[in-house]
Amino acid sequence: MEQHRTRPPHDGTRRGTPPLPPQAARGGAPGNGNRPAQKRPAARPAAVRRQGPPPAATVRRLPNPRLTGLGGGLFCGAVMLVLGFLDELLFGSSTAAYGVLFLPVCVLTAIWVRKSDLVTAPVVVPIAFAVGLVPVANGAGGLSGRLMGLVTALATQVGWLYGGTLVAGSIVTVRKVALMRRQAVRRRTEPPR
Repeated sequence: MEQHRTRPPHDGTRRGTPPLPPQAARGGAPGNGNRPAQKRPAARPAAVRRQGPPPAATVRRLPNPRLTGLGGGLFCGAVMLVLGFLDELLFGSSTAAYGVLFLPVCVLTAIWVRKSDLVTAPVVVPIAFAVGLVPVANGAGGLSGRLMGLVTALATQVGWLYGGTLVAGSIVTVRKVALMRRQAVRRRTEPPR
């Protein structure tokens, strides 16, 4: 029984690439007559660099929650409280380490808050700083000693507090300006009713 070929013959080209012109298949240049083709040394295959996804697609894959004003405050406060306990456990209540950890939380809070609640981000950030500072602040004992340690830590770490609030406020301002521009463009392009 005769078997028929089910695949087309392979002509040396890859799928998706056009076939070579006749002179390239012979190995000669156009107009060289019937001279035999010279053998060329085999070229090393070029390293193919795989392109990753475009940066916009990578950014889209990152978590992008939208927090309400209250949700942003709870997120920021809870994260700073956990970071305060971790700072006390790992770094021995280092206020500098706590301040450094405070800045990314400010950035995330300002980015993740909803468009309608943008004003709340710079307000909840200082409150969360104070909440997380409770385990880090060194107090002499008792409630009054702990409170005095908290006030002292707030006074000495005010640079981190202002810096984080400034970062959150700057991000929120940029987001608000971009939102207002988009709304203005949308109003100009809409037909009048």
